[in-house]
Amino acid sequence: MRIAVTTPNGNVGRHVVAMLIRAGVRPLVLARHPDRLPPSVRAEADVAAVDLYDADGVVAATRGVDALYWVDPTTDSEDPLGDYARATTAVVRAVTENQLRRTVFQSSVGAERRHGAGEIDGLAATEVALDATGTTVAHLRCGFFFTNLLLQLDAIRGGRIPIILPVDQPMAWVAPRDIAEVAVTRLLSPAWSGRVVQAVHGPTELTWAQAAEIVSAATGQPCTADRNSDETMRENLRASGMTAGLTDAVIGMSSGLRDDFVPEQPRTIRTTTPTTLAAWAYNVLRTQL
Repeated sequence: MRIAVTTPNGNVGRHVVAMLIRAGVRPLVLARHPDRLPPSVRAEADVAAVDLYDADGVVAATRGVDALYWVDPTTDSEDPLGDYARATTAVVRAVTENQLRRTVFQSSVGAERRHGAGEIDGLAATEVALDATGTTVAHLRCGFFFTNLLLQLDAIRGGRIPIILPVDQPMAWVAPRDIAEVAVTRLLSPAWSGRVVQAVHGPTELTWAQAAEIVSAATGQPCTADRNSDETMRENLRASGMTAGLTDAVIGMSSGLRDDFVPEQPRTIRTTTPTTLAAWAYNVLRTQL
C-alpha cells in the first residue's frame, strides 16, 4: 500500500508519519522543505519536495499512491480563503487524475456551517470539492487543538489567556496525536467507502475557564481565561504582525461558532478520543514554560 502524507512536520502530520512507519508502511511524505524533516524520518520514508499550492506538483508527486492524508497548508497571507482554494484545486486534481482509493482530509468542527466561520470556511470548501469528486473520502472534523496553547506561552506566563469566546462556553478539545490515530486507522483500513464525516472531539468538552484551571494545575503556572472584545482581539492580532485578511479569518473562526453552534456529530465512542488536556499539559506544555 502506498500512502502519501502532507504536512509531515505538522502537529498532526508528524504523528501520522511515525505511526505509519511503526505499522510497517514506508510513507511518501510531501514536504515543501524536506531538509526540515528529522533524519530518522528521512531514513524510513520516501520524500517528495512539493508545494501543496502547486497543483501540477501535487499531481505528479501522488502518482501511484493508494491513499492520501491531506491538510490544507497554513497561510499568513492577506487572502487566506484564496490560498485554501488553491490548495483545494491541488488535492482535487490529485484525487481525480490519479484515481486515489482513499483520502483522509483534516477538517474542523464548524465546517458543517459551510459559511460564516472565518478560516474554517476554507476547509468547508475543500470538503465540498472533494465530495463532488465522488471518490472515497473521510472528513475529520477536529476540535480545538491542545497545541494551540503553545502559541499562548507568553500569555500563560503572564497569567491571563486572551480569548473571544465566553469563558463558560464548552467546546471540544483534542490532542493532535489522537487525530493522527484516527487518520491512520482510516488510511490503513479498506473496510469503508464513499463519503464519511468523523468528528474528533477529544475526551470531553471543556470551557475556557475549565481549561485554564487544568493548565494551572498541570504546569504550576496560575492562569485564567480573559475574555476580550472582538475589536480588542483584532487590534492585538494586527499589532503582532498578522495581515488584516488573516486577522478577520481568525476572528471569524471563534465568532462564527459561539452563537448556539452545535456540532453536526454528537459525542459517541466513534468521535471520542482518550488523551486529556491535563496529561498533555503536564507532559508537553509544562516543559515549554
